[in-house]
Amino acid sequence: MTTKPLDMTEELVAYVRAMQTKEPEILARLAEETSKDVKAHMRLGWEQGRFLMLLARLTQARRTLEIGVYTGYSALCVALALPPDGRITACDVSVPWTDVARRYWREAGVEQKVDLRIAPALDTLESLLDAGLAGTYDMAFIDADKGNYQNYFDKCLALVRPGGVVAVDNTLWYGRVVDPDNNDPETLAIRAFNERMRNDRRVDACLTAIGDGMTLAVKLG
Repeated sequence: MTTKPLDMTEELVAYVRAMQTKEPEILARLAEETSKDVKAHMRLGWEQGRFLMLLARLTQARRTLEIGVYTGYSALCVALALPPDGRITACDVSVPWTDVARRYWREAGVEQKVDLRIAPALDTLESLLDAGLAGTYDMAFIDADKGNYQNYFDKCLALVRPGGVVAVDNTLWYGRVVDPDNNDPETLAIRAFNERMRNDRRVDACLTAIGDGMTLAVKLG
């Protein structure tokens, strides 16, 4: 008999959050401010942010990529975990959202760790590759438009070193991936991405049930 993940009731979610190291006050305030935005569902929960912090430490990351910044919660989590000389290249197209992010990064004393690029992420990633930075990043986190997930992943994988990690959020897509009646473009894109990850010999990958699903892929040598 195969075990399966628990059904995450509200009580279990609350317990998981209660058993984490306490969310830093500045992250809690950013979460509270973001909760008032119409797109607030895009923000990570503290348990996911904590996981990214741990992932950065496990990989001894100094150079990371982030595709999709929103109001900066996940980037702030990673920045807090990076060493003083660590650097995040963060990609987004929204000035209003990233203005919120900059404000919190500045207050947290990590603004110097974040190289924010306001431009289409694929253009930024291509420019990094053109600059000869392939294989120089330790970790990447992708949480942006789902239709480009595979394109983002391929470019991030080229930029990450062997043994580095690419983490991809929303790979369970609110459960829509298993709904046979749901064939909207974003759901189809996530399904296609998940299928390809299962067979991608460039990486050792695992789809986890963290949050809304997070796929971790370790680049093979």
